[in-house]
Amino acid sequence: MCVVRLLLSAFILACAAWFPAAAQIPDLKTGSIPTLAPLVRQVTPAVVNISVHGRVREDNPLYRDPIFREFFDVPRQIEKEVNATGSGVIVDAQRGYVLTNNHVVEGTSTVQITTKDGRQFSAKVMGRDPPTDVAVLQIQNPIGLKALPLGDSDVLEVGDFVLAIGNPFGLGQTVTSGLVSALGRTGLGKQGYEDFIQTDAAINPGNSGGALVSLRGDLIGINSAIISPAGGNVGIGFAIPVNMARQVMEQIVSTGRVERGRIGVALQDLRLSANRVRNEGALIAEVAPDSPAEKSGLRKGDIVTAANDHPIRTAAQLRNKVGLARIGQDVKLTVQRDGAPYTVMVQIAPPLDATTASVPGAHRLR
Repeated sequence: MCVVRLLLSAFILACAAWFPAAAQIPDLKTGSIPTLAPLVRQVTPAVVNISVHGRVREDNPLYRDPIFREFFDVPRQIEKEVNATGSGVIVDAQRGYVLTNNHVVEGTSTVQITTKDGRQFSAKVMGRDPPTDVAVLQIQNPIGLKALPLGDSDVLEVGDFVLAIGNPFGLGQTVTSGLVSALGRTGLGKQGYEDFIQTDAAINPGNSGGALVSLRGDLIGINSAIISPAGGNVGIGFAIPVNMARQVMEQIVSTGRVERGRIGVALQDLRLSANRVRNEGALIAEVAPDSPAEKSGLRKGDIVTAANDHPIRTAAQLRNKVGLARIGQDVKLTVQRDGAPYTVMVQIAPPLDATTASVPGAHRLR
């Protein structure tokens, strides 16, 4: 029993050293226990409930039936009234900026914000970015608000403790806890640009747009999606990294929209290529003629291992870096060619044509 107590005390002391704001050291004499309550009190005032109203157009299921199309005047699309709730995070208290998901506010005409203390504010949609599922709202006449500081999602590790805060099922503000289960999740078919943080902190419908918070009290993700056969939490939730959301927000605040450029390459994951020993990096499969990539000296077969000194492990990661860089910006790429490393500077060019990326699909959480 003494050994167990000593091990427990050592573990709690280690946790308190890492997260002094979140933990209280148990006192075996007085019976005090560790708690996250101080951290929760600190961060929850910045997480808000969002109520939206509007109308959206969607495909008419009757239009797919050829009999109905032939004998009845069935419209291809129908208009649907939207009344829904979601979550958001205040990231600038002075200017009233709120980060949330695009799918929470798309097609809405009015947005109402309710803070933890019950105050209600009108808000406007500053801009939306369907490919990343990020939207930025601005609270009208912001007074007495509290914001969450933006953390650095690039330093997250699997096993880090996190809190998920939001408004599940319209119940009101709810806090859950868990771990970072995985990083860099892609291929879920939710957004055009994916780099999800996976967590087992309970996320349910209504949590969309809410905060994923580190035990240091920093915002490290925007809760966005789940995988669930029944639509409820089964321990597999996904959040947009705050570094991605921050880049989108900066462009929306500056110009009202996100402009995506190109460097003129086709990319492929190394694990999909044959006879390669290295399994991390983005393989350049093609280089477009007269493109920024060609002008910088990039060639077919080059392996990009870093962008602006951030490691690149997959083609999706490089696509995200290029897609979130501003047009005209220079991006430093670290490249392996014939086993030798070198660096090139590539300038982001305007797109050849304006294409709209797909809007997030199933399992979007209001």
